[in-house]
Amino acid sequence: MTLVEIFLLALALSADAFSVGAVVGATACERRQRFRLSFHFGLFQTLMPLLGALLGRVAVEYLEAYTHWIACGLLSAIGVKMIIDGLSEKEGQEAAEKTRERNPDCVPADRTRGWSLVALSLATSIDALGAGLGVGLVLETGRLLFAAAVIGVTCGTITWLGMRSGALVRRYAGRWVEPAGGLVLIGLGIRMLWG
Repeated sequence: MTLVEIFLLALALSADAFSVGAVVGATACERRQRFRLSFHFGLFQTLMPLLGALLGRVAVEYLEAYTHWIACGLLSAIGVKMIIDGLSEKEGQEAAEKTRERNPDCVPADRTRGWSLVALSLATSIDALGAGLGVGLVLETGRLLFAAAVIGVTCGTITWLGMRSGALVRRYAGRWVEPAGGLVLIGLGIRMLWG
């Protein structure tokens, strides 16, 4: 994988984090909250591809002849899931708006602390686990560590930007961010078939 492909993968894997950051950022506007969420999302996005690669390398002797197909399949499946999730996201937003209409005094919980933070970090990095499983089969260790670092830093930055832009981004582009990331993952998966 080239540096450009690694960066595109990092951007695609950060689509969930951007969307979640924008949602959380609409209510969590303190600097500490932005840092906490961005740091943890970046950390999880760094560790999950490494864990996925480790799992993939344990099974590599059984799968070596099929690694490019597996990488393509995993990235494409994750991409399709991201597209479906992104396009069905509107239903969840409508339900949240109805809840706010019924109880306008409801103050949202701080999602940048405790188990909410851990759950959000895991949920937004599951795609990175699958990507690491696929990408780890075709990258040597040094390049994999570099890719994981790029993914983590990119995700942390994208999360921070998502939180800063909050409601504005959600209103205009939020629904299409995740499907766009899914298309990039599918494209990278197809590209891996050709080495």
